[in-house]
Amino acid sequence: MTVMTASLTERWHALLTRCGTTADPEPYARDLLDRWAEPQRRYHTTDHLRAVLDRIDELADHADDPDAVRLAAWFHDAVYRPDRSENEERSAALACRALREAGLPEPLVHEVARLVRLTVTHHPAPGDHNGEVLCDADLAVLGSPPEQYAAYTAAIRDEYSFVPPDAFREGRAAILHHLLALPALYRTPEAHARYDAQARANMQAEIGKLAG
Repeated sequence: MTVMTASLTERWHALLTRCGTTADPEPYARDLLDRWAEPQRRYHTTDHLRAVLDRIDELADHADDPDAVRLAAWFHDAVYRPDRSENEERSAALACRALREAGLPEPLVHEVARLVRLTVTHHPAPGDHNGEVLCDADLAVLGSPPEQYAAYTAAIRDEYSFVPPDAFREGRAAILHHLLALPALYRTPEAHARYDAQARANMQAEIGKLAG
């Protein structure tokens, strides 16, 4: 069974075991998967987690520590409340608590927390190969075919259904402009070649719809 066809629980068990856990991975898998299945989620679900992990597997050769990136993917939206602004910080804190309890080495715990916090801006420093892989995997959805991109934007709107339309359009446009203004949207050569042109076309089209 390949990594990408294994269940999420199997992938978590294998990952934590490779990273040297001294604890049973099962309770952590249950807790994380319960978090990713919370009812307020429409896009940031287990489907998103699986997609990010799959993209990391495809880009793994670019990372300095692919398993640190995979751990960060598991935690990067583990705490997710659409009406809160501190989700990434709380997710990083959760990662620190859980991974220390699981007996993982402290340098690895610090790296995972750093990577989780990096998803606030998706702007890794030059040479941050782990950060480049995580950010590219997280943003790969932007380079989806138009119909898949439309489903993604609809799910995001559902998550923010409590936000009035005008405020949502303003906030969403600001996020898109921020992403388009990054020095590079994708930092790994493979993701840039695969996703960049379509992602920019998708986001520009969405900005036009938001303005219309």
